Amino acid sequence: MHFFSNSRSRLYPRQKRHYIDGLTLCFDLDGTIIDTAPDLIRVLNLVIAQDGLAQTDYKTSRALIGFGSRRLITEAFARVGHKASHARIDELQNLFLKLYADNIAQLSRPFPGVIDTLKHWQNCGVKLTVCTNKPGYLARPLLRALNMDIYFDDIIGGDEAPRPKPDPRHIWRAAQHRDYRRIVMIGDAYPDIRAAHNARVPSILMRYGYTPLAPIKLKADVILNDFRQIPSALYKLSCINPPD
Repeated sequence: MHFFSNSRSRLYPRQKRHYIDGLTLCFDLDGTIIDTAPDLIRVLNLVIAQDGLAQTDYKTSRALIGFGSRRLITEAFARVGHKASHARIDELQNLFLKLYADNIAQLSRPFPGVIDTLKHWQNCGVKLTVCTNKPGYLARPLLRALNMDIYFDDIIGGDEAPRPKPDPRHIWRAAQHRDYRRIVMIGDAYPDIRAAHNARVPSILMRYGYTPLAPIKLKADVILNDFRQIPSALYKLSCINPPD
């Protein structure tokens, strides 16, 4: 029996006790399962201080986290009219990555409900993976530091996939299969939802994440406010009738 139909967002109906059979959930990391913004912006402020800048605007920087450390630095500079050469940005980006890796979980914490929900799915036998554009050499230590690595069957960073999200191969690498009927991508930003579209798998968007875009514009199959809503959302998806 099939879970998903040929449409990326439509599922064959199944009885409730069967709807998680063989299911793989692929989770984004930053802004989806862990609130890493406090540490990333803490490090950003340390880095831009090297060029004499005051602390940057937290809310604005938070919305840019999904674009990477280099974008955080260049945008912080642009907001105050500070100019730097490409070589200088390279130096500061290297410093950012070093400082971040040295103290990766000082302030970062899982979002509310994440741990209990992951435990629930793990106990149900659902395959759980992390599919993040964060480099794997940073993603794994972060999850270990918060004792969260124990919940995941695999953790695939953006540097470990053939191409990072929104390339669908990142999802397939994390899931270790290409059965779009048995994969759901859960994230908070454009790369996550676009990758799901490209892989023809359903997507769930967490509204509390780091995207600068209005959530409705990302066209996820489901938009949620709380991680604890995921189990009921998945069951509702499994009851959608396929087209004739």
